[in-house]
Amino acid sequence: MPELPEVETVRQTLTELLIGRTIEDVWVGWPAMIKEPDDVERFALMLTGQTIQSIGRKGKFLKLYLDDCVLVSHLRMEGKYALKEAGSERSKHTHVVIRFTDGTALHYADVRKFGTMHAFVKGTEEQRPPLSKVGPEPVGKDRITADELGTRLKKTTRAVKAALLDQSLVAGLGNIYVDEALFRAGIHPAVPAHTLPDKLIPVLLSAISDTLQEAIDQGGTSIRSYVNGKGEMGYFQQQLFVYGRTGEPCRKCGTPISRSVVGGRGTHTCEVCQPNRVNQKGEKET
Repeated sequence: MPELPEVETVRQTLTELLIGRTIEDVWVGWPAMIKEPDDVERFALMLTGQTIQSIGRKGKFLKLYLDDCVLVSHLRMEGKYALKEAGSERSKHTHVVIRFTDGTALHYADVRKFGTMHAFVKGTEEQRPPLSKVGPEPVGKDRITADELGTRLKKTTRAVKAALLDQSLVAGLGNIYVDEALFRAGIHPAVPAHTLPDKLIPVLLSAISDTLQEAIDQGGTSIRSYVNGKGEMGYFQQQLFVYGRTGEPCRKCGTPISRSVVGGRGTHTCEVCQPNRVNQKGEKET
């Protein structure tokens, strides 16, 4: 957390707030967050004097396009951006401040200090880690095709949930939305990915895309502390079928939602709606 829908929501709100602002200087209070370049002063120098032209996203990464460089930001577990007025004090969890020439400042706060920032010369960002290691998108006009998803899943013997959490296989999915998408597709999280029949791959892809798009439309899911760039919560948590609903009745069949561990992650399942086996015709087995 945050996952693709939350990062996309942050991208949208930061786009409203930041486009056209010129960076006056950069303060870094936790140098370990800056991964590229490995010198904080060089990082600040790359950004200083640059104007924000647009903001993109790849998987869970934000991409702030400046005049000559790109700032790639990963929020990890607790990272948050907020645009502050001139004279606003830093909170104790604010570790990066980007000040603009109009007196406002973009504060990056991160309680757990897991977030990362990379600054690249524009045009090189996709060829360098971390973006070079990120798989195809599961939403939008350039989303992964069912054939490509099937090919990637056939190459791994991991549980399908563990495979979908692999950011190099497909971008942006985390624990919440994998559980939700697998429920919608009627697939048990522990089923080995390579055993999924071809008939189920388009069903799974549609479940992933629909779940993510609905979450984007609702502003993301606020389970713990997530808020967007304007400090607003998301509302998709009100529509969750399985995640975080251990012991509650399934919204489709009434069976209590179970919790297990798959691939080292807490996993939520309806054992009736998501049988733990499928045959090669794509039919559910009990």
